[in-house]
Amino acid sequence: MGTIRRLVLKNFKRFEALELEFDPELNILVGGNEAGKSSVLQAMDIVLSASRSKVEAIGLEALFNADSIAKFLAGARTVSDLPELLIEIYFEDMLGRHDLDGRNNSKGADNLGIKMVCKPVDEYTKEIQAILAGEHENFPFEYYSVHFLTFTDEIVSPYKKPLRHLLIDSSLINNEHATREYTRSMYAAHASVAQRNLHGFEYRKAKAKFKDDVFKTMNEGLDAYKFGVRTSPKANIETDIIITEDDIPVDSKGKGRQCFIKTEFALRNREHALNVLLLEEPENHLSQVHMRKLIERIRASVKKQLFVATHSSFIATRLNLRKVLILSEENPSRPAKLKDLSPGTAEFFMKAPDNNVLELALCKKAILVEGDAEFILMEALYEISAPGCSLDADGIHVISVDGTSFKRYLELAKLLGTKVAAIRDNDKDYAVNCVENYADYTSASIRVFADPDNARHTFEVCMYQDNQAACEQLFAAGRKTLSVEDYMLKNKTDAAFQLLEKKGATLAVPGYIQQAVAWIRA
Repeated sequence: MGTIRRLVLKNFKRFEALELEFDPELNILVGGNEAGKSSVLQAMDIVLSASRSKVEAIGLEALFNADSIAKFLAGARTVSDLPELLIEIYFEDMLGRHDLDGRNNSKGADNLGIKMVCKPVDEYTKEIQAILAGEHENFPFEYYSVHFLTFTDEIVSPYKKPLRHLLIDSSLINNEHATREYTRSMYAAHASVAQRNLHGFEYRKAKAKFKDDVFKTMNEGLDAYKFGVRTSPKANIETDIIITEDDIPVDSKGKGRQCFIKTEFALRNREHALNVLLLEEPENHLSQVHMRKLIERIRASVKKQLFVATHSSFIATRLNLRKVLILSEENPSRPAKLKDLSPGTAEFFMKAPDNNVLELALCKKAILVEGDAEFILMEALYEISAPGCSLDADGIHVISVDGTSFKRYLELAKLLGTKVAAIRDNDKDYAVNCVENYADYTSASIRVFADPDNARHTFEVCMYQDNQAACEQLFAAGRKTLSVEDYMLKNKTDAAFQLLEKKGATLAVPGYIQQAVAWIRA
């Protein structure tokens, strides 16, 4: 079985240039809503399908990079400068496929692969020049041609594709056309050409028999016009078959069940029907229980290369965080890879119950806090420390992290270059717990903040001592054995919530938190 080793994009959608190296088994694409995860899967689907009709259905205007078009129209507007769209897929382990091995690729070196090239047609140079000479912003898409070629510049036929693949987009899971195309693809993957030809013949024969046997009496009573059964290519076995579960059509199921059934069916290893499976946000419509089942099913899959685009930390971490590729909204041409995470950290995030790994991975700046109390009060403390500012406006995420997990998150932040302020308790030994403990993790973009006074060993003690009057007013009534400070230590979350609700705008902010806010904003 062959695999996809590399994808190269030029002037495709939001990518003026992009190059991705892939794992032969599992690739998890994560990023914000405009980061291009779907575009990567779409590019692969288009080239692996080798289908001009698919390109025509989408439209070149939707596929071309808008910035490259704008730059061209703002420049000299010469034919020689017209941008071209290129999608290249480089293969690995394609035994015996010497027809794919050539140098006609962007690397100029011997590689196995196929490509889609979209460029202006030379024969229409005069017409294109006339259009470009006009004072308008229209781009001559109509004079572009689309070719699917091997790296030897031989034509790739849709009927002789190098790899069998399938794209499952959960957002279109109950779309009639998408369901029909999915069924057609799965049928083509599971049935050989000989089987499909036999099925088509027998289906046509059955239709003819139905017409002759069932309509015979009725048609004999008619004159020129008689009833027949459609036998055109638009009504054949591939358009009429459906997939069922317990004799119930899949498209009659709920969206969540449809998503699970279609993904599970595509993952089956019967005769290695598929080489490549592209999953677009499989978490959509799934309950937590079914998401767990789907994850286990994906992890158990063999003999297939999987590409999963997701927003879900649960899916990314449970499958394997080291297989994650992060696409950035701000810098689309430079994806980040998490394969360099230590195995221990990747394993930790795979096992940790409620981690926020993608939240950290996708943000520019983050404040890590040690517990729920700090998380509840941090927004108010931030706004007091930076008057007129807010976490949302400054693009800063607050993430609650168990104290023993700080290093795991800091390792990830260091790998990604994310600016992080870690706010923690000194646990009665500031030098050991907050300085020496993180010596290998702090950098110009990562700092740890804690109160240097060992007597002020936790967040609650600091808040009490800096806001003693307010705390006494709120919590002193009814105290019999516990002091107010002890009450706050034993009821951290409830005390924090009451402070926020009743004193949130007037709290004094501990010095180390003020320092963290000033640093993260710089």
